[in-house]
Amino acid sequence: MLVLLIAICILSSVHATKLERVHDNELLNLIKVEKYVIVLFTTSADCADCNNYEKKLAHLREDLVDVMSTWVVKAIDSQLLQLYSNDREPVLIFFRHGLPLLYDGPLEDEDIITTFTENKAPTVKELTDDTFEHLTQASTGATTGDWFVMFYSTDCVQCLRTMAKWEMVGAKLKHKVNVALVNKATTGISTARRFNIYNTPQFIFFRHSKMYRYDIGTHDVASFVAFAKEGYKNIKPEEVPALPSYFDEYTKIIITFLYDNPWTLKLASICIGVLVIVLATIKCMQLDEKEDKEDKED
Repeated sequence: MLVLLIAICILSSVHATKLERVHDNELLNLIKVEKYVIVLFTTSADCADCNNYEKKLAHLREDLVDVMSTWVVKAIDSQLLQLYSNDREPVLIFFRHGLPLLYDGPLEDEDIITTFTENKAPTVKELTDDTFEHLTQASTGATTGDWFVMFYSTDCVQCLRTMAKWEMVGAKLKHKVNVALVNKATTGISTARRFNIYNTPQFIFFRHSKMYRYDIGTHDVASFVAFAKEGYKNIKPEEVPALPSYFDEYTKIIITFLYDNPWTLKLASICIGVLVIVLATIKCMQLDEKEDKEDKED
């Protein structure tokens, strides 16, 4: 009896340090159906950090469930991780109605619980051509505060992997800087042209009618936050362009089309070259005919 009791205690203690494992199809269903899902992406390889993360989350699981009614699970060697991050395991992601937030903070009880409970709703705003200037007032002095904007497109893998980090940037800058998204390919196409955005992802910090392009190669949460707080001061500012006129808009449409389709410029150059050759040949033939006619008259 004593042996059985000891065995039960051992099993209970082991279970208390482990999270429920879900496979990719189960995880997709959880993300789709459940309001809140906290997922630890881990690996089957020897990983001390992964074990520490799992122990910490297993310890916090009951508190998280009580406070947020959230699922807390782990996914081992999941192929889904590459959709949300290019970081190595362990990676901790909090899904709110399917929208991911990548946790980037110390492995401490208070930090984890505070981050998740205070960011149950998305922190990043989606701006469109219709709302960008109205909400940001970028060209008139930004009386609505500073804005850090990520320009993305739906066919950009790097953009997809940056979304969860961008949500964490919004969480860290909450009440200090407005963090937003603009879809270059669809609802924000005119806004992207206005700021000469041709490739994605691109990031611009707007402050007091000035704009600062984030051209640093690192796309991690700490670098983004540092740039929005102080780093932008080391970048040469640009004047925020005024809202474009119809002529400016059509001009940029043509420029963007040529940029996205460089073959058209080459084709046009070839056609012009052929046309010049044809016209030159015709001109030469006309001159030869004129000279022959003059010779016959003489």
